[in-house]
Amino acid sequence: MPQNESIRFTSSSLKIPSLPLRQLQTQPPPPFPFLSHIFTSQLAKTAISFTNFIDSLITRSRLHIPRPPDSKTRRSNLFANSPLMCLASLSLNRSTDLAPSESHIKSPILCSASLSVSQPAETALPSSEALVTQQKGGGGGGAGAHSASRHDEERVLISEVLVRNKDGEELERKDLEAEALAALKACRANSALTVREVQEDVHRIIDSGYFCSCMPVAVDTRDGIRLVFQVEPNQEFHGLVCEGASVLPTKFLEDAFRGGYGKVVNIRHLDDVITSINGWYMERGLFGLVSGVEILSGGIIRLQVAEAEVNNISIRFLDRKTGEPTKGKTKPETILRQLTTKKGQVYSMLQGKRDVDTVLTMGIMEDVSIIPQPAGDTGKVDLVMNVVERPSGGFSAGGGISSGITSGPLSGLIGSFTYSHRNVFGRNQKLNISLERGQIDSIFRINYTDPWIQGDDKRTSRTIMVQNSRTPGNLVHGNQPGNSSLTIGRVTAGVEFSRPLRPKWSGTAGLIFQHAGARDEKGNPIIKDHYSSPLTASGKTHDDMLLAKFESVYTGSGDHGSSMFVLNVEQGLPLWPEWLFFNRVNARARKGMEIGPALFLLSLSGGHVVGNFSPHEAFAIGGTNSVRGYEEGAVGSGRSYVVGSGEISFPVLGPVEGVLFTDYGTDLGSGPTVPGDPAGARLKPGSGYGYGFGIRVDSPLGPLRLEYAFNDRHAKRFHFGVGHRN
Repeated sequence: MPQNESIRFTSSSLKIPSLPLRQLQTQPPPPFPFLSHIFTSQLAKTAISFTNFIDSLITRSRLHIPRPPDSKTRRSNLFANSPLMCLASLSLNRSTDLAPSESHIKSPILCSASLSVSQPAETALPSSEALVTQQKGGGGGGAGAHSASRHDEERVLISEVLVRNKDGEELERKDLEAEALAALKACRANSALTVREVQEDVHRIIDSGYFCSCMPVAVDTRDGIRLVFQVEPNQEFHGLVCEGASVLPTKFLEDAFRGGYGKVVNIRHLDDVITSINGWYMERGLFGLVSGVEILSGGIIRLQVAEAEVNNISIRFLDRKTGEPTKGKTKPETILRQLTTKKGQVYSMLQGKRDVDTVLTMGIMEDVSIIPQPAGDTGKVDLVMNVVERPSGGFSAGGGISSGITSGPLSGLIGSFTYSHRNVFGRNQKLNISLERGQIDSIFRINYTDPWIQGDDKRTSRTIMVQNSRTPGNLVHGNQPGNSSLTIGRVTAGVEFSRPLRPKWSGTAGLIFQHAGARDEKGNPIIKDHYSSPLTASGKTHDDMLLAKFESVYTGSGDHGSSMFVLNVEQGLPLWPEWLFFNRVNARARKGMEIGPALFLLSLSGGHVVGNFSPHEAFAIGGTNSVRGYEEGAVGSGRSYVVGSGEISFPVLGPVEGVLFTDYGTDLGSGPTVPGDPAGARLKPGSGYGYGFGIRVDSPLGPLRLEYAFNDRHAKRFHFGVGHRN
């Protein structure tokens, strides 16, 4: 049987009932269990009126004028005086509450239950005293309530229990008859029942969800009193219409209702479906719920869904000290363009949380929160983002350690002085001027970054950079006689553009000019080292190159143990005959796996250079961030390289954790292909491995690493570093 031909979906503008401000600020509207809630409340309302009726009915029967005492009359009078007499006119209905011309059942009424009581035709009219008694009982307390409680406990023997339709005929569907009989708990053949027990079984039949009304009728037969439950089944489900659901998936609704196609509508199942729909909205933090249900003629169910759309988004700046509204330095459009929540969307609290995190990552806000508020009577919400700005800029000082320094107690220390402005022109543009100075290292850098170029819809950032640096050259040209050293000076300027490519992927492209050369300890330019190996590719004191840079980065969750992949390509562009022409490819990958409380981290890196390049740009292998157990660059200096590492870290105490590691690196036999073969002149092996143990300590500067390693040449070495390995 085709099950979806009658299912269609439409949309309409519906209003969400106004919610209290406090509820809107904390969580989305709760599920709307209006089926079970109304059913329960209606039953509670009818309990007192039913009890009063029992007391009134007993009073009327006692005032009845007796007939001649023949056997038939005695039996009839006995039945009339029984509390079970009320069963002839007691019914429990799912009232329609519609005008005569309407042919559908409205949702709140569909799910409600009420007791309808009428006097049997054969019962004599009550006297005025009985009417007075009935009116007193209707008050819900006093003597009337006490009398009902007493008569509820009187029992009458029932000889037979049947389920019939509202006309007293057998049900066409035996499965529904079985459902009604299965719902009965007290009413069984040859059992003595009270009115309360019958009433409870009537409730159970209605509560099964298959019937819209149930009337228990007591019939006096030759074999005794027969109890007949006259029921009216719900309509069969033949189609679905959903209105107002703009984000609720069609397939979700189809799957929820598909199993009931062609079957009698079960109110309890319908309640479960509505709960699941509301749960779908809650799981996604969406402001939406089912606001109404109707069963139309022909078995068509119409769902009305109310979704709160975003009406307006505004920014409110708060003072850092008082928390009062103030004037901000940041332009509101700079913040608003960071938000993924837009006007006209159904408001999602999860999306709002991501927007808060995004604004915080701009680095110019100290605190951010979103407050949803009702937008009048429109059924929409207004979003107010409260932000507290951080100080825009200032001076700072710090320090670090150079991994390129291998000798001297203080030679690796670097001091730094920085001026930064986080919010230039109120557009989140950043200016950073820094100076780092060590015994040998020296870097002066100016960076100007626009994290999102105005008018670009791809979130492209732009960085303009100028840098003058002096770094140790011992990674490639170490082991100078008398521990003399040489340095590599670089003047660099360029521009880079970055943008997200897809989730967890980002890309960078740039154009960089570099002027680099070597100097001795006195600062004089040199073109050869102690072993007569050339220090430049051009044979001059400096090499000039224009680099086109391309980089693609994949990051998992961002944690150190998450997956990571970086591919970097640099192409030298010989726009002038003297400029270097080469291609360099470098890649790094990392994968973490949790093994109980421990973390296993596997990393692999490699690269290759083709063309004419400066010898000091060769890949240096060995050291703290390469193969531990060796000095910096002591394994090899090659045109190609591969380095692999495996680590197992485990918690020890608080911020301290232990680590076991092993590293291996090789230049793939490419050392002699580097101009001047600096690795061969220094007898570097070209490959090697190391292993050891260490501790890691979390600190404000980042992880502090202290490691002790052994290499394959039976040497031992301490390594100290700040931050994670590259």
